[in-house]
Amino acid sequence: MKKEEKSAITIRLKIKSLYRELSPTEKKIADYVLEQPGKASRSTINEIAQTLNIAVSTFFQFTRKLGYSGFKEFKIALLTEESDAAISIHENIQHSDSDLTKIEKVFDSTIQSLQDTKKLINAQDYSHAADIFLQSNIVGFFGIGGSGVVAQDMYHKFLRSPVHCQYVSDFHMQLMNASLLTKDDCAFIISHTGATTETIEIAKTVRKTGAQIIAMTSYPMSPLTKLADIVLTCTAEETTYRSEALASRISQLAIIDALFVLAMFKNNEKANRSLKKIRTVIAQHKL
Repeated sequence: MKKEEKSAITIRLKIKSLYRELSPTEKKIADYVLEQPGKASRSTINEIAQTLNIAVSTFFQFTRKLGYSGFKEFKIALLTEESDAAISIHENIQHSDSDLTKIEKVFDSTIQSLQDTKKLINAQDYSHAADIFLQSNIVGFFGIGGSGVVAQDMYHKFLRSPVHCQYVSDFHMQLMNASLLTKDDCAFIISHTGATTETIEIAKTVRKTGAQIIAMTSYPMSPLTKLADIVLTCTAEETTYRSEALASRISQLAIIDALFVLAMFKNNEKANRSLKKIRTVIAQHKL
C-alpha cells in the first residue's frame, strides 16, 4: 500500500477493524482513544498509561499493533486527524432530536460508512477478484442471515454478467453447494463479523474442495479471513436502533457494484451479450 493510501486510513478505522481481536487491556486503550481522541492526542504516553492504569510498554505495543513505529508516530497521526469533527457525525441519536435530525444522522452515518470503506480499497484485490470471477467455472455466493440478503442481491446482479454463478438461501443447501465446488471454482463469502459459525463451516467446506475464497467482512482479522485468498473490507457505524451489521449493508452493496463493473469491463463483449439477453427477456414483462 502506498504511503499516501496508508495515511488516509484513520486511527479510528484501524482500531475498529482490529477491535474484536484485541485483548481486554487493548480494548480498554482502544475505547479511551475512540472516546477521547482530543485528550489522547494532547497527553504523553506516561500520562495515558497512568490514566488507564497500564504499563507504558502496553500502550507502546498497542500503537505498534495499529501499524505505527511507536507513540510519536501514533500521536502525530492522531493530531492530524480532525477527530472531533468525525466523531460528531456518529453521535448517537437522542430522543430529544427532531425527526429531521434523526434522519440526517442516519444519512450521515451511511455516508461516513461509504467514505470509510472507500479508504480501505485495495484496487489490486478488487481487480484480482474480478479476474477470478471471470476465470471460474462457477462462482458461488454465500451468506447467512442479513449477509444472505446481500449474497442474493449479488447473485441477482451477476446474473447479468458473463459470470456463471449460483446462490441458495438455505444453510444446508449452501453447504451442499460449497462441497460440490472444485479447484476451478470460486466462493464469495459474506459475513459482517467474519465469525458466524455457519459461515465458517461453509468456508472450511470450500477450502477442502480447492476452490478459491473471496471474503467480504468488516473485520479483516476475523476467523473467516484466515481461510480466504482475498479479503475485501467494509466498515460502518452504529446508530440507535440500527446495528453496525445493518449499517454495513450499504458499504457491502457498494463493493459488489464495484466488482460487477470491473468484471463487465474486463470482458466487455460477453458482458454486452449477457445484458442484451437479460434485457430482452425482462422487457417482455413490462407494461
